[in-house]
Amino acid sequence: MSKESSPPKVPSTTMEYERRLEAAAEIILEKEAKFSNTPPDCSEFGVTATLKPHQVEGVSWLIQKYLLGVNVVLGDEMGLGKTLQAISFLSYLKFRQGLPGPFLVLCPLSVTDGWVSEINRFTPNLEVLRYVGDKYCRLDMRKSMYDHVKKSSKGHFLPFDVLLTTYDIALVDQDFLSQIPWQYAIIDEAQRLKNPNSVLYNVLLEQFLIPRRLLITGTPIQNNLTELWALMHFCMPLVFGTLDQFLSAFKETGDGLSGLDVSNDKETYKSLKFILGAFMLRRTKSLLIESGNLVLPPLTELTVMVPLVSLQKKIYTSILRKELPGLLELSSGGSNHTSLQNIVIQLRKACSHPYLFPGIEPEPFEEGEHLVQASGKLLVLDQLLKRLHDSGHRVLLFSQMTSTLDILQDFMELRRYSYERLDGSVRAEERFAAIKNFSAKTERGLDSEVDGSNAFVFMISTRAGGVGLNLVAADTVIFYEQDWNPQVDKQALQRAHRIGQISHVLSINLVTEHSVEEVILRRAERKLQLSHNVVGDNMEEKEEDGGDLRSLVFGLQRFDPEEIHNEESDNLKMVEISSLAEKVVAIRQNVEPDKEERRFEINSSDTLLGNTSSASLDSELDEASYLSWVEKLKEAARSSKDEKIIELGNRKNLSEERNLRIEAARKKAEEKKLATWGAHGYQSLSVEEPILPDDVDSSSDAGSVNFVFGDCTNPSTVSHEPAIIFSCVDDSGNWGRGGMFDALSKLSNTVPTAYHRASEFKDLDLGDLHLIKIDDNDDQQNTQASKPLWVAVAVTQSYNSRRKVPRSSISIPDLESCLAKASFSASQKSASLHMPRIGYQDGSDRSQWYTVERLLRKYSSIFTVKIFVYYYRRSP
Repeated sequence: MSKESSPPKVPSTTMEYERRLEAAAEIILEKEAKFSNTPPDCSEFGVTATLKPHQVEGVSWLIQKYLLGVNVVLGDEMGLGKTLQAISFLSYLKFRQGLPGPFLVLCPLSVTDGWVSEINRFTPNLEVLRYVGDKYCRLDMRKSMYDHVKKSSKGHFLPFDVLLTTYDIALVDQDFLSQIPWQYAIIDEAQRLKNPNSVLYNVLLEQFLIPRRLLITGTPIQNNLTELWALMHFCMPLVFGTLDQFLSAFKETGDGLSGLDVSNDKETYKSLKFILGAFMLRRTKSLLIESGNLVLPPLTELTVMVPLVSLQKKIYTSILRKELPGLLELSSGGSNHTSLQNIVIQLRKACSHPYLFPGIEPEPFEEGEHLVQASGKLLVLDQLLKRLHDSGHRVLLFSQMTSTLDILQDFMELRRYSYERLDGSVRAEERFAAIKNFSAKTERGLDSEVDGSNAFVFMISTRAGGVGLNLVAADTVIFYEQDWNPQVDKQALQRAHRIGQISHVLSINLVTEHSVEEVILRRAERKLQLSHNVVGDNMEEKEEDGGDLRSLVFGLQRFDPEEIHNEESDNLKMVEISSLAEKVVAIRQNVEPDKEERRFEINSSDTLLGNTSSASLDSELDEASYLSWVEKLKEAARSSKDEKIIELGNRKNLSEERNLRIEAARKKAEEKKLATWGAHGYQSLSVEEPILPDDVDSSSDAGSVNFVFGDCTNPSTVSHEPAIIFSCVDDSGNWGRGGMFDALSKLSNTVPTAYHRASEFKDLDLGDLHLIKIDDNDDQQNTQASKPLWVAVAVTQSYNSRRKVPRSSISIPDLESCLAKASFSASQKSASLHMPRIGYQDGSDRSQWYTVERLLRKYSSIFTVKIFVYYYRRSP
């Protein structure tokens, strides 16, 4: 027999390891089979909710595994009520098993409010402590715990049954939390533990006293077998041994294209599935619906292939030409991972919106139709939202990049749509308020004039809001950008299609055709199709894999370099785009109620494909065809070398001579202005642009944003240090009345006087910050006269009497400039910064405030200053 035909030999140690796992699984399943089949009555141990059949089965499974001494993974698909099953089980431990607690729950900050809400609502007899907040707040909670234990007659009972906190706090406060003997621990969104080398993984496993534990995750196999082993080893370290043992036994299952013997591969899959069945419970919505144990409204997934408009084509082509040397190096293996990743990122930005590149948006920067016309995706989104709004639907709008959310927010303002926004920078309290506001349905529909408090669109960054949120108030989910990992988009979709949803859910994935986005889509489809193996769910390669990225760049040949010379008119594109939107709405209206899930792909060539499958990528992975495409790109670049190519990053394409003339005129005007000031004895109080430090620690505790009640013109009530009062004004030169204007005038006449004088000498430009010192004699409110006090007047609004509304809204770029200057000044003077809540109005959308708060946190961290934001408590 030749070597080639010999079957691969499996080391005896590997076989022993696999047999040991199978034996452990057999013992567990045999003992489990001896338990009574009578489902538990959850109401007997304090659960007030009516659980669905699969949830009762889940609680019963958790109870049986606990009685057998087995730590497990609850791996139900997102949206099936894992949290309710878990808190029902904790209630069982407390009131049926008689365990006094305490129980530990670790979860992302974004879902802590949901956990507390469900515990209070469905297991009201459990006392829960939400252990979050800044270090001073947590210190107060620890003192309260200590005082309670000290006063307790038995000297050990804590004032809670369940302590709920986040992964980060578990690490920061590990010296305290690891001393508590937790009788049971639950780790929610346990995919956070997929890296066995992470600090969190090892601290929990080695430092915390959590011998009994449950992992909850909707994606137990998110990437590869190493991550699967990490979860199983965390549950049962002695059973699952080392990573090397696990990979030696099951490594072949992680490579669907390994070329191994098919029968042997199937046996390995079968063995792994059997083992996991003893330690993991995994149910999907589709299987539960098929079995009749779950009823959910239908889900239709629609991929809309969007064309590039002319501006996007020019930018896309410009990027390819600029990166031509790197594309050539790729074929010889000389291009590095970072270079390839940068090419892909830049191309994705061009597909999303050209204004993601500096210098592309026309000046002056004003809202207008140019924002919509510059992007094919935004043109389609505009048409879709108009029709969805008119027909009373509500939308979740996901984007991968927060910078894209900024553009989408400008679009929402342009169209006057009510919206909420959530990304990683939004404070927890604002996050919960936004979710509650969006989820509060009204019977009057979405007419913004009738009910302005109901948001039509909830904009979310996929990574920040794709996990753990319940947003069933929406019946339409739109992905403006794909995530690198299709599992993340799947999680995000479950925010709407889950238990509690009563409407047909339409998922719309906007993908730019013949671009890098289509390559990513096809590869994701292919990987998901090949990976339906281990637990009947999706498993894929790591998105960061260099070989995967290299083959992705090979797929760029979908774009025709000559396309820019054959561009159709954007008017014709508008006809196509309008037709796309009409077909999408038609699909929604014609949904068949007996179909639980449908997938379609629709493109601008009037083609509708049902139940799409991945297109073959074999030709794109062929190096010869890739090289042919690169040569075609080079030829297109040579033939158009005389054409004007868009230079990304330049604010204006001004000639050098014109720049010099403008600079000379500016200097002359500045000299004239300074001469006038000198002649009249005027000295500007405007603060210069600060120099940002190079070593910025955004996680530093030295800077903070604090929210307090009171009057910001009397900072001595909340701090005992030098203070700067921050207030926004317009550039009219007319001091206003009421509110902050009256309060600052009362504080000192110096403030309005300085403002008027700055206007008189044309020293009141947008973005200027005038820092006015308040003399002790003038300060009638500040009781600590020895502490210096300043008022920072920020020019952030323009005034034009010819406009219908003369005073503009606050300019965010000018506000950012002023906040940077104010924070820098506070840092230099060892002062704190005090201001009213800017960009927020009670009962209205909080969109501008989200942006303002992000800026406050940014500059408080950069310059390590304390910022106090005041809620003004009005008298009843």
